[in-house]
Amino acid sequence: MPHSTHAAQTSADRLEALIERQGQPVVINRGIERETLRTDGSARLSLTPHPASLGNKLTHPSITTDFSESQLELITPVFQSVDALLHDLTATHQFVTRQLGKERLWPGSMPCILPDEQAIPLADYGSSNLGRLKKTYRNGLGLRYNRIMQTICAVHYNFSLSDADWDGLRNIESRDEERPQFVARRYFDLMRNFRRWSWLPLYLFGASPAVDRSFLTTKQQSLFSQLDADTFYLPFATSLRSGDLGYQSHIQSDHINICYNSLADYADSLRQAITTPHTNYEHLTEHHGPAAQISPHILQSEAEFYTTVRAKTAAPPGENFLTHLLRQGPTYIEIRLLDVNPFTDIGVTAEQIHFLDLFLLHCLLSDSPQHDPALCDEVQSNFRQTVTEGRRHNVQLLNQGTHVSLGDWGKQLLDALSPLAERLDQSAQSSRYSEALAAMTERVNHPDKTPSGQLLAMLTGESISLRQLMQRQSERFHEALVAHPWPGVLHEAFTQTVAQSHDAAKTYPDSDDHHFLEYLDDFVAAYRLAP
Repeated sequence: MPHSTHAAQTSADRLEALIERQGQPVVINRGIERETLRTDGSARLSLTPHPASLGNKLTHPSITTDFSESQLELITPVFQSVDALLHDLTATHQFVTRQLGKERLWPGSMPCILPDEQAIPLADYGSSNLGRLKKTYRNGLGLRYNRIMQTICAVHYNFSLSDADWDGLRNIESRDEERPQFVARRYFDLMRNFRRWSWLPLYLFGASPAVDRSFLTTKQQSLFSQLDADTFYLPFATSLRSGDLGYQSHIQSDHINICYNSLADYADSLRQAITTPHTNYEHLTEHHGPAAQISPHILQSEAEFYTTVRAKTAAPPGENFLTHLLRQGPTYIEIRLLDVNPFTDIGVTAEQIHFLDLFLLHCLLSDSPQHDPALCDEVQSNFRQTVTEGRRHNVQLLNQGTHVSLGDWGKQLLDALSPLAERLDQSAQSSRYSEALAAMTERVNHPDKTPSGQLLAMLTGESISLRQLMQRQSERFHEALVAHPWPGVLHEAFTQTVAQSHDAAKTYPDSDDHHFLEYLDDFVAAYRLAP
């Protein structure tokens, strides 16, 4: 169909045309990265090294660490089946849980009881150049933002379509572009719409309205309501993790504006941030030495770019990320605004995934205006408003300069998803998408049914502190994971991968300080050389 016809259609029309053309259901590729803290069993951060029985964190494909030695990151392969995806994630949790002894996995995004900042251990990946690079990056994060902030955990959802579906969509839209150019352009269409409507999944899935006393400074405590001696909260908040307490950087917001209007703009604005020094960070190098951070630039690498959604590609070892991204285009997108779901043992549910699939397809198949400064300001304003007051009655957001209630706008968006859900369910001969959409509609109609609303209701109704509630959940989840069937073949597979990871780590040679500084220089220079 001509592009002019495409522009007049709804997302449901475009999905129907794609399914009819392909003669089969849309194929979605999915992956999950779940972060979680190890605790000592009494709701305190574990200060023990990453267990060797979990494998080598530099080389293990599914069990590694994020910022801290105490902060696990559990990673799935790519799956086309939601059930297979969650089965794999569950198995990884089962294996990890069985190796922890008296330690437990923390079930929320906001951290457990934390020690003094400098006692939070950085993840240590060994003495190879790659291992030292990873630790240097984390040391830089700790110096820039403090280590406490870095203990916040999240769930990242990776999403892509099959090559066949991209080809079908390209043919439907009568585009002459080659597939990589078409896919890149349409991924950025998706990401702009996701950013514009990101307040909705933030409201629906936010699960961090409260925080433990050990996370806050005395000055910060004064900005919150106090539930008890150890628990601080905002009464209508959805996700404190996503607000000023979490992964926010005033230097990033003041000095860079990552543009989502095209791949070239996105890569160029990222490169500028990664290659531009900042006075504050130059002072860090002066005080702590040249290997205290990867560079004194606004961003040490693309990984430091804090946002709700990122364009991703799997660059081969040794190749610069931006170089590969510009040459190959994005191969998937990473959704980064999900709080860890504290009501399930693996941090995310099938219902959430089915809704995200609906939402992301709607973002992809809907018209996507370019983002000018005014629209970017609205995106940020709506997001901040939802973080702190998303469950307040009749809270107002901005839609192209017009005030609209979160509830009314949310219902409009959910109504637009209804025909998508029906068509996907018809293709899959199931009712999962419609059921997920109905559950989200309940949350828009009844804010107390959101995870943040439920969590606060439990805290206040049971007169229990956040640390007590999360510790209780962690014990329940630990027992459930241990009790779940654990076939010997599964244990053998995980044990073999652990051994392979330790063997693989031995292939990375140790590096001395001189060669590592040269390695750092080459790493940073590669961003300047990216096309």
